[in-house]
Amino acid sequence: MSEHYYTNNPSVESKPVTFSFELRGKQYRFTSDHGVFSKKEIDFGTRLLLDTFQFPAEKGTIIDVGCGYGPIGITLASEQPDITVHMVDVNERALVLAKQNANQNGVSNIIIKQSSLFESVEERDFQVVITNPPIRAGKQVVHTLYEQAYHHLKKGGQLWVVIQKKQGAPSTIEKLQEHFGEVETIAKKKGYFIICAKKV
Repeated sequence: MSEHYYTNNPSVESKPVTFSFELRGKQYRFTSDHGVFSKKEIDFGTRLLLDTFQFPAEKGTIIDVGCGYGPIGITLASEQPDITVHMVDVNERALVLAKQNANQNGVSNIIIKQSSLFESVEERDFQVVITNPPIRAGKQVVHTLYEQAYHHLKKGGQLWVVIQKKQGAPSTIEKLQEHFGEVETIAKKKGYFIICAKKV
């Protein structure tokens, strides 16, 4: 395959599929497609991240970086309708699906925009950055995401990451420790790590 889900405008033929999935105790309907990440179901890493995630005591704006067709951002926005959830991705097809999925799940407290990581994100006072990072884009891209996340979080803000051990969990922890005051592994399951880094 010559292109991946982090391609701006996937050329692979569109064949949308719609499915239902329970996340954090609630049923959602998602439409996905060729050319986006985890086309046929919510991948295990995303499910584990959502199962583990805890909203911080202080409410604030959340950003889902690399949102794909939207399961993370839509689930969190649905659960906390009084906060705004930003959702960004480089993949145009994924963003069209994310908007469609927000509509079909009745979620409106979101802002969806195209951005390569934080390139088009002006806000720098997020309470939470949450990401299932684009591993196939390479280690440098993923580590840049972590660095940029630090600068876009308010003091006391949190970065939540899911990553497999074999895909770089140890180097992720090391990188986060360079920037964040507190780095904690919240969960480990089937080789996946859920890591929370706090800007202190």
